[in-house]
Amino acid sequence: MIYFDQAASSFPKPLEVTEAMVKVMNECGANPGRGGHALARQAATYIDQTRMKAASIFGCSDPKKALFYHNATVALNQAIKGLQWQKGDHIIATAFEHNSIRRPLEHIKNKYGVRVTYLKWRGSKTAFTQDVAQAIQPETKLIAMTHASNVTGTLMPLTEIMELAKRNHILTLVDASQTAGHLSINMKAQGIDMLAFPGHKGLLGPQGTGMLLVEGDIELEPIHHGGTGSFSESPNQPEQWPEKLESGTLNTPGIAGLYEAFCIYEQRKDENVPRETILAKQLYQGLTKIAGVACYGPDENEQRMPIVAFNVANVDSQEIAMILDSHYNIAVRAGLHCSPLTHEVLETTNQGIVRASLSIYNTEKEVTSFLEAIAEITAAYSEF
Repeated sequence: MIYFDQAASSFPKPLEVTEAMVKVMNECGANPGRGGHALARQAATYIDQTRMKAASIFGCSDPKKALFYHNATVALNQAIKGLQWQKGDHIIATAFEHNSIRRPLEHIKNKYGVRVTYLKWRGSKTAFTQDVAQAIQPETKLIAMTHASNVTGTLMPLTEIMELAKRNHILTLVDASQTAGHLSINMKAQGIDMLAFPGHKGLLGPQGTGMLLVEGDIELEPIHHGGTGSFSESPNQPEQWPEKLESGTLNTPGIAGLYEAFCIYEQRKDENVPRETILAKQLYQGLTKIAGVACYGPDENEQRMPIVAFNVANVDSQEIAMILDSHYNIAVRAGLHCSPLTHEVLETTNQGIVRASLSIYNTEKEVTSFLEAIAEITAAYSEF
């Protein structure tokens, strides 16, 4: 199979990732922080080293504030719902937001009377930065934004927005679901207060892993309460990090796999032009040459994530994806991609969009085969 659904979950995984997970399952099945015996201590070592590695890679000052969750969705929920809200508080977000941000924002809007402004993308980083500046109000407490659109691959002007936030004493939350593993991110250098990302996408780690990194003295209330393996004498949740915000048994095999993914990423993160970026550019260029195909997002001269979004004439995107799967053995993602506001802006709510997304393991030959398949499909529909 040609797997062009890397923005949903990367596949295949590096051998080191799967070997680390199997090793933990076979040799160290104990709970981290839930006992003083040798296996429990070994499990805790896997957790601690991954926490420190994440803090080092992403520029988080305190590894104890590098928190583990099952995915980026839970991490984003903890960041948003964990802040103290009151009626009249204001949040700035983008129309590119995945439901992992939008739905928690709508929840606190309905629960606390918080106001949320979703800014549309007008095709220019300069224009968007100006829009953010104009949207800031005295009551603005948080800027919560995706680093890149999961639908089109459009990159947001992160540095400029973080500078705006700092000047106006506004907290920031960045969803790096599409950029972690593709772009270098440093929280201290870029002024990011909270950073959330999954392990299973660009980082090439296992599913069931995600993190929230917090930089500086930010108070968060836990959205989950329960066993932490220590401070058990108290009926209340501990105040110490990370225990305060990590209840229940952690996914030790997954976190061990994530550590190996981090190590592999460190070896390639300084590449000038990642392989998948080159391939995505070739794919975009090829699609624009096929009559009847409409592409969305940045043009070939702009930096983008390895995502190419397109449609074939007026054909439903799910139908195109089904044909690619059943007739060409090609996997893509079609539909609304859990980002309905993006499709409202692009006017594709009814049709959806076909999304092809690539990783370092995809090849130029696969891109060529994909373009040939789309050309055949488009030609077939043009006959009707």
